[in-house]
Amino acid sequence: MSYHVHLENVVNTDNQDIQTMIDLGRYFSIFAPRQSGKTTFLEGIRTELHKDKTYVAVLLGFQDFSDLDKTRFYATVEKYLYRQLINRLREVGCEKAEAVQQYLNQHRLTDNISFRFLFEELNELLQFKKIVIFIDEFDGIPLHELSNFLTSLRELYLSYKNVKQKALYSVGLIGIRNITKLVVGGVSPFNIADHVDLPPFSLKNVRALYAQYTDETNQPFTEEAVKKIYEVTAGQTWLVNRLGTILTIGVKPGTVEPIDENDVDQAIGVLLQEKNDHFDNLYEKAKLYKETFVEIVFDNVKYKPDDNDQSWLEQYGLIKKKESKAVVANDIYKKRYIETFFTEASVPEEIASLQDISPGDRLNMENILLDFGQYIAQIGVQAFYKETKPYEITGQFMLTAWLYQYVKGGEGDLRYEVKSGMGIMDIMLTYKGEKYIIETKVNRQNLTRTLTQGIKQVSMKYLAPEFCNEGYLVVFDTRTPVGDIWEPQYHQVGDKQVVSFNIGIGKEK
Repeated sequence: MSYHVHLENVVNTDNQDIQTMIDLGRYFSIFAPRQSGKTTFLEGIRTELHKDKTYVAVLLGFQDFSDLDKTRFYATVEKYLYRQLINRLREVGCEKAEAVQQYLNQHRLTDNISFRFLFEELNELLQFKKIVIFIDEFDGIPLHELSNFLTSLRELYLSYKNVKQKALYSVGLIGIRNITKLVVGGVSPFNIADHVDLPPFSLKNVRALYAQYTDETNQPFTEEAVKKIYEVTAGQTWLVNRLGTILTIGVKPGTVEPIDENDVDQAIGVLLQEKNDHFDNLYEKAKLYKETFVEIVFDNVKYKPDDNDQSWLEQYGLIKKKESKAVVANDIYKKRYIETFFTEASVPEEIASLQDISPGDRLNMENILLDFGQYIAQIGVQAFYKETKPYEITGQFMLTAWLYQYVKGGEGDLRYEVKSGMGIMDIMLTYKGEKYIIETKVNRQNLTRTLTQGIKQVSMKYLAPEFCNEGYLVVFDTRTPVGDIWEPQYHQVGDKQVVSFNIGIGKEK
């Protein structure tokens, strides 16, 4: 079954939607990561356009074109363009269809000039038709033809922008970053276009989509279930659809009972363990910029539109801008890829041991953190430094990877950057019902001040809201030589206790 949801707010900077831009003869680019619903969106636009016999909408895809030589590239464009063009003209009973067919029979596309000549001739043959070309996955164009192809589109636009009757009426390039800012050979060949971002599903869209699932399966979704799916996916279209399929086919098949929050939790668990092309493709991209991705997961990172790593991660759909910060696009991606990177971290296999479990199934967090300090002393501190400055996020990442060993078998839960009380705690580990709150700090100058700030933060902001009496503070100290590990220090603040650990990450002289 194929479902379709109408997306709102797909507009340019003048608040014009795609239909309006096309009616005005505009050229535009749409940014959308892969598997974000852009192909379905384009097909919906084409269906709407074809309700008017004036329009001839052609959909091309360049996804697997990047390795083609010039001759094969233009021959392939010709094949798909000509076929859709003549089929549409015949479908609407265009009286010029056969004349166009005769011209196409003898006009071969061999380069960007022949491409431009095609539409100049069609301007003479088709004076009352409007050709709209959508090119999906435009970033797949062979690099050797990028500038030439864009320049031809630009020349066609400039030559006919004041002409109402023109064959190539509107062009949409989809699947890349902002092509209007692309510079090739010192100039921008496509700066005549509007730029549009394709948004994720809104909560309203998710409701509408699952209503179609309900029509098909007779399984209603509770409002709480719909909201939970929207929250964990942030409206990412592939994830929303995949969870719908898992819920109706895998988790709760063959019943008309409502799908609720518990079912959603189960479906999320299935999805996070699933092998599929969507996760595999994104994983390969995340690996390319792993350091930046991990930093964004764990830290309060400023969004930088001109930062190369952030720009590519955003293009792939892994991160997004939220107010002035760069954040992971959704909770599903955050959990999936951080746990993957945890398993790839250089943490010894099966570090969890019986000595780490106290009577009553309580973790001996002091032993665990002391062992972690020994581990850091063994591997050295090179990973903690980016150029000459201590890289703050390394310690938090490696500690979280270390603690992950205690919950990966399903005995508990590990969360990071957790909103609680008056702030956001670094790490919260839950093991057999017990909570363990751990804050990390990097000390560069004044250890006493760093400890005081950390102790105050843990005791006053995190412990009380979580109904815990004990928390842990791990300080990675650049002023203490690597290999030095202080014995745990105990700090009583009212009825709360904070146990601090100082781990030396100072470079050896």
